[in-house]
Amino acid sequence: MRRICFLGGAALLALATSAQARVTAIHIETRTPAPTKPGERPYEIITGTFDGDLSPTRDAIITDIAQAPRQANGRIGYSATFAIARPLARGSGVLFYDVPNRGNGKVAPDEDGHIRVISGWQGDLAPAPGLQTATVPVAKGLTGPALARVTDLSGSTWGLTGGIGRPVPRPLPVDLDPAHARLYRQASDAAPLEPIATSQWAFGDCRTTPFPGTPDPARICLKGGFDPALAYTLVYQARDPLVLGIGFAATRDLVSFLRHATVDDHGTPNPLSGQVHWSVVSGTSQSGNFVKSFINLGFNQDEAGHRVFDGANPNIAARQVPLNLRFAVPGGAATLFEPGSEGTLWWSRYADRVRGRGTHSLLDRCTATQTCPKIMETFGSTELWGLRLSPALVGTDARADVPIPANVRRYYFPGVTHGGSYTGGISLDGDKPWPGAPVCALPNNPNPSLPTMRALMKRLVAWVSTGRAPPPSQYPTLAHGDLVPPHAAAMHWPAIPGAPVPDGKMNDLLDYDYGPRFDYPDLSGVITQQPPAIRRTIPSLVPRVDRDGNETGGGVPSVQHLVPLGTYLGWNVLAKGYGAGGPCGFAGGFIPFAATKVERLAKGDPRLSLEERYGSHAGFVAAVRSVAAQRVRQGWLLPDDAARLVAEAEASPVLSSASR
Repeated sequence: MRRICFLGGAALLALATSAQARVTAIHIETRTPAPTKPGERPYEIITGTFDGDLSPTRDAIITDIAQAPRQANGRIGYSATFAIARPLARGSGVLFYDVPNRGNGKVAPDEDGHIRVISGWQGDLAPAPGLQTATVPVAKGLTGPALARVTDLSGSTWGLTGGIGRPVPRPLPVDLDPAHARLYRQASDAAPLEPIATSQWAFGDCRTTPFPGTPDPARICLKGGFDPALAYTLVYQARDPLVLGIGFAATRDLVSFLRHATVDDHGTPNPLSGQVHWSVVSGTSQSGNFVKSFINLGFNQDEAGHRVFDGANPNIAARQVPLNLRFAVPGGAATLFEPGSEGTLWWSRYADRVRGRGTHSLLDRCTATQTCPKIMETFGSTELWGLRLSPALVGTDARADVPIPANVRRYYFPGVTHGGSYTGGISLDGDKPWPGAPVCALPNNPNPSLPTMRALMKRLVAWVSTGRAPPPSQYPTLAHGDLVPPHAAAMHWPAIPGAPVPDGKMNDLLDYDYGPRFDYPDLSGVITQQPPAIRRTIPSLVPRVDRDGNETGGGVPSVQHLVPLGTYLGWNVLAKGYGAGGPCGFAGGFIPFAATKVERLAKGDPRLSLEERYGSHAGFVAAVRSVAAQRVRQGWLLPDDAARLVAEAEASPVLSSASR
């Protein structure tokens, strides 16, 4: 059952006077001038930590908060890091909060004079220089099932960690008896879980000692070693969970303090007192999922009933963040058995009859308290292929478009990988792999989304601060025939010699049963069934494509997409390791066009060559210049980004004499 609180004026006043959840102390550690160029507005960078306390009654929606240790005042304490870039002159009055992704983030001067703020929210990250972290209490004595999973592992010892990018230790087991846990192996995600006999493994470290090794609650030793061709899943009884859902409250309370407070409880001045008139939050990928959950769980209302964020941008955020759970792993990425897509996915109320979860929306709580922000949702192709976003558009039955309310804009970036190209240049051979990227069969997709995002973020700030509405939403819909099943025939995929087909490249959305204590719409509570039972596969749709294989229909295409050098894909093929031949994580691919008609005909490629499209290098540059100017006029591109793109086209080897 959803815990939605409908508050009237008297109740809001009571909350405001009770001061139940707030920042109690702010500790400024450094204040340093930011390097600037002549003529730029001066900035200072402020770093430090803050302390807060919470009422276990008011914030009862936080899983396990009732079992967290109390301070002398009966409240629950926590602390977190922060960093602020503050303009010393000509500030805009806008606080722009960037949610850190796995603790990563930095602040710097803003070209528009905004205050930039980041802070820690992920309590399972170990403190480290430059990392944004939170320190949250442990609910000692609580237990429950936990799950850890690993692929591509060799050797005899598995160190139990969770998440990607910055793996964190998994919670400790209640005891080291393998009979109280289960270890499975699996040949593929679609294969059944095969139990491994308890005599063949131990909670231990075999790196220097033969099996069963040195007893160790944080490691698994497997007799005979791990096979990198298999996946291994451990289910065990864990103890003493961190109360990680406090991360939502920590963000709420810091931003509320910076917006409204004069001093903390000890008389330390608020470094932004009187300077904040509007606030906007943006999160990308994992941190965008955080933004969705933050709004869904009602944290956009502070203790005094104020709206915390006036505007919100969940970017490339396909799910909710699995944070408010016992033994949560908030740093995951939509892999098998991982929660995230069970939570509410819709901005307007939708009846999730397929999964039997009632009617609800992400805005239910903030609508009840009149604290909803203006929302600008942005995402691209890989969020549909690799991160299971489709039901947010068409529901779990995929029969009709789910409408969006008036305070929401949705913009789709056709043919981009997760976050778009990280170099953003004009490329004939794709992006270079980023550190830690999976090994994919196709070159990485070089189609960018950042230039469009820069223009859109200015429109979001204007919407919040002046009321000037951004353009109507632009995204693929069933009503316009843009969305089809993820198969070559339905997509009208061209037969490109030697290229893979999209069939089988979808990361399917599975309907999991996590047990009766799991709150599905809120993605909260306690998982009691591990691994979860799989009840069904939820249908997913993707955009149809043109004769080049590039996505067509609704969206805000980049200049590169409109003046293409190849086929830009939201999917790719894993080249080696566990799952080879299937989806390559959430990396998009690129299939370049042939340079000349002769080359194209020799390959049997049905897509026109660069020569047939643009004639010459000058013709290509002219096409980029024309389309970039058009996008500037339409408001989808900033003039400086347009100039940069034209310069990159001029410097590129596309149809140049040197490339022939």
